[in-house]
Amino acid sequence: MPRVSQEQARQNRQRVVEVAAALFRERGLHGVGVADIMASAGLTHGGFYGQFANKDALAVEAFDAALAEERQGMGDALIANYLSPTHVQNPGRGCPLAALANDVAREPPDSPMRAHFTRGVESLATILAGLTPRLSKERRRQQSLAALSTLVGAVVLARAVDDQALAKELLEAATASTTR
Repeated sequence: MPRVSQEQARQNRQRVVEVAAALFRERGLHGVGVADIMASAGLTHGGFYGQFANKDALAVEAFDAALAEERQGMGDALIANYLSPTHVQNPGRGCPLAALANDVAREPPDSPMRAHFTRGVESLATILAGLTPRLSKERRRQQSLAALSTLVGAVVLARAVDDQALAKELLEAATASTTR
C-alpha cells in the first residue's frame, strides 16, 4: 500500500480535525465515534491512530480548532451573530462553548477537555471585556462573564425548547440584556 506524502498526511489530519469539530458540536463528545469521524472525513478508520493518540486527544484539538474558528467570526456584530437563529440552528458550525458545555461538565475534573474549555471561556470573556473599555478592569471582567453566560445560556436554551416563539424570545431577551 503506498504511503501518503507529508503534505497529504497534514491535509488529512486537518480534514479529520475539521470534521470532528463539526460532529462533536452537532452530536456531543460521546455521540460520535472515531469510525464516524473518519468516514465523514473520507478516510479509513485505520489511519486514525497514526494521527492521534486517542479520541480524547482529537476532541481537544477539534475543540481548539472550533474555538479559533468562532473567534475569527467575532467582529462588530459579535452579539447579533451569536444570538442569531442561524447560530442556534447550526451547532456544527457554531460556538463550541454552547454546543459542548453539558458534555464537558460531565468530564472528570482533571480532563484535558475541561482545561481547554476553561481557556475558551477565558478567551471569549476577554474578547467581550474589550467591548467595554471605559469600565474598570474588575467591572469589565464581571460584565464580560455575565454577558458570556447570557450568550451561551440563551443559545443552549433556544436549541433545547420545542417552541420557536419561545426560542426567539430567549434570543431577543439576551440581546436586550447584553447590548444595554
